[in-house]
Amino acid sequence: MTPLRLAFLAAALILGAAIVWAGATASFSASFAKIVNDPWGVVTLIDLYAAFLVSGFLIWRFEASKPLALALIVLTLGLGSLVPLLWLAFRAGPALVTARTR
Repeated sequence: MTPLRLAFLAAALILGAAIVWAGATASFSASFAKIVNDPWGVVTLIDLYAAFLVSGFLIWRFEASKPLALALIVLTLGLGSLVPLLWLAFRAGPALVTARTR
């Protein structure tokens, strides 16, 4: 396994653990209400969804299976960066090699 793949996988595992911890510790709806009532929380959400848009574009562009790409993009909207990190760890290797040769 390449160092880059390990880094993406480690980041996904850390994010996954943080999601499980947050879900067990705090109410999602109450926490979300606090975020949208804070101007910096709104900025953070805009930044987050801009990153999802970029991730979705890259997944769509480089994932050979368009049905899988669409499913990953939709899942990203609910599960966040966990999905693109796992895609980078397990599926993006060949796509990145292909991109370099174009």
